Amino acid sequence: MSDTSKTVKDDSAGTEGVVKGQKTVAPADDPTAAPVTVVDPRLLIREEGLKGYLTEFKRKIKGGELGSLPVFVGLIVIWTIFQLQNDRFLSAGNLSDISYFLSATGMLAIGLVFVLLLGEIDLSVGSVSGLASTVFAVFVVTHGMNSWLALILTIITGIGIGALHGWFFAKIGVPAFVVTLAGFLGWNGLMLWLLGSSGTINIPDDKGPVQLLGQGSFFMDQAIVGAYILAGLGVASMAVGSFGEQRRRRAAGVPYRPTSEILLRVGALAVASFVAAAVLNNARGVSNALVIFLACLVIVDFVLRRTPYGRKVFAVGGGIEAARRAGINVPLIRITVFGISGMFAAIGGMFFAGQTASATLNAGGGNTLMLAIAAAVIGGTSLFGGRGSVWSALLGMLVIQSIQNGLDLLNMNTSIQYMITGAVLLGAVVIDSVSRKSQKAAGRA
Repeated sequence: MSDTSKTVKDDSAGTEGVVKGQKTVAPADDPTAAPVTVVDPRLLIREEGLKGYLTEFKRKIKGGELGSLPVFVGLIVIWTIFQLQNDRFLSAGNLSDISYFLSATGMLAIGLVFVLLLGEIDLSVGSVSGLASTVFAVFVVTHGMNSWLALILTIITGIGIGALHGWFFAKIGVPAFVVTLAGFLGWNGLMLWLLGSSGTINIPDDKGPVQLLGQGSFFMDQAIVGAYILAGLGVASMAVGSFGEQRRRRAAGVPYRPTSEILLRVGALAVASFVAAAVLNNARGVSNALVIFLACLVIVDFVLRRTPYGRKVFAVGGGIEAARRAGINVPLIRITVFGISGMFAAIGGMFFAGQTASATLNAGGGNTLMLAIAAAVIGGTSLFGGRGSVWSALLGMLVIQSIQNGLDLLNMNTSIQYMITGAVLLGAVVIDSVSRKSQKAAGRA
């Protein structure tokens, strides 16, 4: 009986109604009883169609698995309120401004997502971004260096700074909060020293990176064509990736998305992408800054979800001791994660330089750091580590930039912007905390 108490059936078994993923097991309380068929719940959901998905959605809500739902609901509410207050909010020009100005701080948020996945924090990204723009300006303006070589050295500088923070944290044992707080102060001081008494270094806007990251649009004079090409590439990439994953999972005999669901998802992305392209084309087209930001999101998302390194980052964030026992080099992961954070801080600094064609005392200062952290958290990355996505950088920045632009249209004071953004951040953290408790109660944390 022990040899036959558990068997796995597949399509070749010739049994009516049996699909891959089914198994027959003997009841635990009575090994002599007749075996019963157990079906993978994910298969059951898809077999039930819409009803199955609604059941799964309710289960996720009860279990605290909210995903990006609160962000999308929040965006709808924010856009509705501001549009009712000022009908220019959803105009092509204002939406174009939102898409352009979210990119710089969004770059900082991408790096912070990596750090937050470890359950840590990096308080230095604002200062590092300001220092990066200053280093680039010094290389190009003061020393006459080729602008693209200066860009590469600037990014390497950011990586080195981040890795140094990670080394103190991973090898010496200094808390990340303290290390990066010291970096926040120290790198800001170095930036002030490099800028000198003038406090500003103007960068000629004909320099490659600065010109690229200015207000120019993708494909320049062919911006309208470029916008639709980008939308088409995004839709095609999702379709190829989804059907490729379906083929691999089907071959492995594990649950996979049905073709109808894939077509629905691709169709929804196509509608959203081409509508966004059409709206932006009514203004200045799709900016270079937004294109680069989205490209970085796609690449980093692939690294986190599809590579061994990404899985190790999630593993370390989910449990350090478990990751160590699994053979993961925890110090190396920590050092590289902070190096990635420094790299994106430097890239974000170049975005700021492109917006102003200068390196100034205000670069990376003010509320830049707080907005970058808020973007990652509001977008859905957990402060407790182990859960999140780089797309939260985009979603969070959409929320923050929408609030800022909306309040600017209403001529609201900056103090109101800070208070509202703070309230939204607190709400995001509360939702995260409550969802974690719900997941623990449901046994899914």
